[in-house]
Amino acid sequence: MTSFDRVVLGIAALFVSARRIPQLAVILKPSTLFRLHRVLVDHKYRRLFSSSRSRRRPGPKGPAAELDKDVVRRVLAKHYRPRTSGTDGPSWLAFLAQAKGSLWSVDLFGCESILLRSHWVMVVIDVFTRRLIGFGVEGESIDGIAVCRMFNRAIAKHPMPKRISTDHDPLFRFHRWLANLRVRELEEIKSVPDAPVSHPFVERLIGTIRRELLDREFFWNASDLARKLDEFRTYYNTQRVHRALDGVTPICRAGNPPPIRAVLANYRWQSHCRGLFQTQQHA
Repeated sequence: MTSFDRVVLGIAALFVSARRIPQLAVILKPSTLFRLHRVLVDHKYRRLFSSSRSRRRPGPKGPAAELDKDVVRRVLAKHYRPRTSGTDGPSWLAFLAQAKGSLWSVDLFGCESILLRSHWVMVVIDVFTRRLIGFGVEGESIDGIAVCRMFNRAIAKHPMPKRISTDHDPLFRFHRWLANLRVRELEEIKSVPDAPVSHPFVERLIGTIRRELLDREFFWNASDLARKLDEFRTYYNTQRVHRALDGVTPICRAGNPPPIRAVLANYRWQSHCRGLFQTQQHA
C-alpha cells in the first residue's frame, strides 16, 4: 500500500461508523493517521501565517548579517553566572517549593483536534509533590475571562496554595486574572523572561503530556479532550513514578500510602487511559 493510499483511507475513515473502524484498522497503521494529522496541522498554520504572495515556506530564513543579540545572551547564560549574595544556597523558587502545597505552577499550551480545531489547555501542577492538580480546557481563542474560568475549573475541590508561578504570557496580565488572584488571596510569582528553565516543572509536564498522550491519541472536541486529560491526570498522579521523587508517585509524595507492590507470582495487568498504558497490580 502506498502513502497516497493510506492518506485516502485515513480521510475516508472519518466518514465510517465507529463500529466498523476495528474491521478496517488492519489495513491502516495508527502511526500513519498521526503523521497525516501532523502534516495537516503544519499545513494549516503554514496557510494562516505565511504570506500568500510568497511561495517560500515560513520560518527562519537563516542568520542575519549582524550578530544576533540572542547569541550573546545564551553564551553568557551558559558560561557566566553573576555572583550574588548567598550563591551557595537555594534559589527563591526552590526555597518556596520546600513548603508542601505552598507553590503551584500554571501554564498554557495549544493543541489541535482530529478536525483541526484549535484548543487551549491550562495545566496546574504542585511544585513540591509534582502532583497534577488539574486542567482547564477551552476551544478556539481565549481572553482574560476564559483564563480565569480555566483556572477555576482546574483547581476546583482543591485547597488553595499560598503562591502560584506563571510566565510572562500576556494572558496572565489581564485585569480579570489579577482580580481573580486577589479574591483568592494568591501571590503570583513570575518566571524569568524568555527562560523556560526558570519554569521547569510545568514545562517538562507539558512535554510529557504531548509525548505520552496527545501524540498517541486523537480527540474530537473540548469535552473529549477534558475527559482524556482527566484520565491521564489520575494515571500520572497514582501510577507514574518519577526519578526526581526517588521512584515514587506524586500522590505518595503528597502523603498517601503507597500501593501494594506486585510480585511476579501473583499480579495482574491494569489498563489506564483506555488501554494507552498498562501497569502491574497486586492480584
